Amino acid sequence: MRSHEVDYRIVGEDLQFVEVELDPQETVVAESGAMMYVEDGITFEVKMGDGSEPKQGAWGKLKSAGKRAISGESVFLSHFTNHGGGRRTVAFAAPYPGKIVPLDLAQVGGRIRAQKDAFLCAALGTKLDISLNRKLGAGFFGGEGFILQDISGDGMAFLHAGGTIVEKRLVGEKLRIDTGCVVAFEPQIEFSIERAGRASTMFLGGEGLFLATLEGTGRVWLQSLPFSKVVDEVIRHIPPPSNSG
Repeated sequence: MRSHEVDYRIVGEDLQFVEVELDPQETVVAESGAMMYVEDGITFEVKMGDGSEPKQGAWGKLKSAGKRAISGESVFLSHFTNHGGGRRTVAFAAPYPGKIVPLDLAQVGGRIRAQKDAFLCAALGTKLDISLNRKLGAGFFGGEGFILQDISGDGMAFLHAGGTIVEKRLVGEKLRIDTGCVVAFEPQIEFSIERAGRASTMFLGGEGLFLATLEGTGRVWLQSLPFSKVVDEVIRHIPPPSNSG
């Protein structure tokens, strides 16, 4: 189905949230728990599936839910529909500090691949799927890069990432980055994992044992501060338990 044509406004420089404006009978789909506020006239319900295939049967919905469960995401998605007489607004915020990346899927070839926890919300009609990186190295060593979200459609989708977001355009180039810093990339970009370097570099350099590589021609989106790094730093600075009673 064609995606609903929603309008939006991103609020804030940091710690952002997105306001999505819906015309009557328009719907936006979001991760469960992402809603910040909703205006009167908009109703929401939790469904199994993204609603992009209205005639999808029970087996198809269970299959989609199973894929989301494998990726670590919630099996259910929240559907917000404007049943009022005029335009109404619903706002979404992510569960940790960062910025929101608005993507018009029609302008990026109708499909992107993103980290499994990057999706925030999208216009109804957007299809959410997962893809497994077939490269052996990515499966064993890539961490965040093994299971990716496949987001397709012709409307607006919104991703969330930590720190500062940068969009880079590769033209037959190869970019090596920390595996957690990948937000999304166009499907023609080849994603793989390679060793960080010699053994001394891998174990003493502090950059991790493996790096992600993005190669080809197309756009990639990177984040400067993945949430996993924030968690690691917090844990590292927690004092050990005292035995003094």
